[in-house]
Amino acid sequence: MKVVSKIADVRQIRRSLQHPTRVGLVPTMGYLHAGHASLVAQAKKECDFVFTTIFVNPTQFGPKEDLSRYPRNLEGDLALLQKEGCDAVFTPSADEVYVPNHRTWVDVDGMDQTAEGIKRPGHFRGVATVVTKLFNIFQPTKAYFGQKDAIQSILIRKMVKDLNFPLDVVISPTVRDPDGLAMSSRNSYLSQRERANAPILYKALKAGESTYMKIRRPRRSEIVDACMQVFNSHPTPIEVDYISLASMETGEEIKEDVLPIQDGVLLAGVIKMGTTRLLDNVILPPKSG
Repeated sequence: MKVVSKIADVRQIRRSLQHPTRVGLVPTMGYLHAGHASLVAQAKKECDFVFTTIFVNPTQFGPKEDLSRYPRNLEGDLALLQKEGCDAVFTPSADEVYVPNHRTWVDVDGMDQTAEGIKRPGHFRGVATVVTKLFNIFQPTKAYFGQKDAIQSILIRKMVKDLNFPLDVVISPTVRDPDGLAMSSRNSYLSQRERANAPILYKALKAGESTYMKIRRPRRSEIVDACMQVFNSHPTPIEVDYISLASMETGEEIKEDVLPIQDGVLLAGVIKMGTTRLLDNVILPPKSG
């Protein structure tokens, strides 16, 4: 497994590959877990050569967010990637990715008006810009992302379509711990008590999903109420940041109470455990009214 930190070295590897070669790209911010490993494993099955990136992208963090304390473990990450058969790993510095006086940004219209975008202004501009850079650097055949960051997945698919990137975006199901908690690098922030309470988010979303499936013409208010009942019945008070019902295509919040169920709905939520934001979602499938 090759480990490089310079864009020029990535491009040299890319040029050395025989054609046609199916190249997979798994972008990450490091502190890898079984969810990341599953993306690499899927890429290995579908591609001839797999790159993984480990880069904590500063431009997707707000001024009061956790950039400085975001968990890092390069040695452990490389061991995991070696085990999964990754072919090459890119571990750049911020200065390698963003040249001095960097002024060019990619901004997918409407993303800052999604539920997550409102809470994290500028976040999705940072995501779109760094992913565009990675697509340009690696020229992948396929790029792999997890469903846990659902609005990010919608953004990337839209960006690839709008900017005519010649690649396929693969969104893989969220990998969970046995108690349902979505795997995330930020789970390492949780205290023992917070970790014990954290699965309440997925439990609440599943209650919303159950209500959606039972009702012929489900309403937004009914789904939100089902989720909130789970939170409110928990013995420990739960700080709910938001419950979102959004378009599967655009990520835009669905304003009307009667849901447009023919296209399916993205049900997402964020709760706070201490200083940690936990994000999760379930996809409510299309159904006839």
